[in-house]
Amino acid sequence: MPHFYDTCSGPICGLYLPPGVWDVLHRENIQTLDQLRVSADQLEQFDGISARMAQVIRQALAHVAPSEEQTASTKQHESWSA
Repeated sequence: MPHFYDTCSGPICGLYLPPGVWDVLHRENIQTLDQLRVSADQLEQFDGISARMAQVIRQALAHVAPSEEQTASTKQHESWSA
């Protein structure tokens, strides 16, 4: 599905969201992936996050593996290439 907004990386590594979303997350003091995951069900309550944008954020979260999964995946791929 095409999207009609620009995305950029922000303070949460591996997550690309529209600049306005980063502003809202900063204002809400959400600075980590874990903090964002905890707040995912409440995104529409943040001033500046529409229902559609909340859906976009949740989709982006679904595509970002937790750091321990990324580490395990990297180690597995390294052993395959040995």
